[in-house]
Amino acid sequence: MLVKTFGSAVQGVNAFTITVEVNVTPGTKYFLVGLPDNAIKESEQRIESALKHHGYRMPRQKVVINMAPADVRKEGSAYDLPIAIGILAASDQLLVDQLDRYLIMGELALDGELRPIKGVLPIAIQARKEGFKGFILPQQNAQEAAIVNNLDVIGVTNLKEAIDFLAGEKQITPIKIDTRDLFQTSMHQYAADFADVQGQENIKRALEIAAAGGHNVIMIGPPGAGKTMLAKRLPSILPPLNLHEALETTKIHSVAGKLGPQASLLAQRPFRAPHHTISDVALVGGGGNPQPGEISLSHNGVLFLDELPEFKRTVLEVMRQPLEERRVTISRPA
Repeated sequence: MLVKTFGSAVQGVNAFTITVEVNVTPGTKYFLVGLPDNAIKESEQRIESALKHHGYRMPRQKVVINMAPADVRKEGSAYDLPIAIGILAASDQLLVDQLDRYLIMGELALDGELRPIKGVLPIAIQARKEGFKGFILPQQNAQEAAIVNNLDVIGVTNLKEAIDFLAGEKQITPIKIDTRDLFQTSMHQYAADFADVQGQENIKRALEIAAAGGHNVIMIGPPGAGKTMLAKRLPSILPPLNLHEALETTKIHSVAGKLGPQASLLAQRPFRAPHHTISDVALVGGGGNPQPGEISLSHNGVLFLDELPEFKRTVLEVMRQPLEERRVTISRPA
């Protein structure tokens, strides 16, 4: 029997839908195709253990799983849950007719518990754009996905909860968040406040001018003069984020996996201070599956390069184009 479930993959800071096709037919062996990486290939053992823990079985037949589009590389362990649900439905252990209405993502532990994933916000935005009714995902990521309205965010803690919900045996209330109210209540909660600085009137005036005009600043002085302390407090005097900037910033940090469990909308401007041993790719972004670098993570906020002369020349050179064009462009072979 052929069954389709739907997941999502993140490329850059945007997501696109992945169709997980599961076909269980007479025969033997387990086949996983569609350019999966090693983390996805290893899902067979996690899924089998999780299914057995909750009283289900792994089909002892020929199981073929295709992740479409098949010419795009898939990465990460977040496809465990849609594959597991697809296997149960294709082997007639789960009778459900609404799989095409939900986007499903989550990493399974051996006992069936769900672990948090990254890139939830762009996935939720894409799910709403493509008309999905809801998004089933780990409970720890539900607050982040609930930022997106007009989408039923179903947070589950384990595989059994997801199965019971899809089978109609358990009702789970979708998580709702008033995004604007959340934004307004948390936008002025700073870990380090500029108002705490005593004295230092000259440099404070310089930073105020830089914050007002969006200028770059170079601070020169002896160790202990307060350069780092002042730089950390610069975000607290920058103009508050508007809702569009907050969503944009949260999206970048979500893709990079920098949001903690139960995290939601980022309402303060980010402050990033990479060590001077940082590599070119870590600063500007990139990699086999492109990830945001420190420049992107500091978008709408502050990028602080402490001990500037200690940074490698090549690292400083890659900042030239982002500073001039206000965008990061990464060119690499396909």
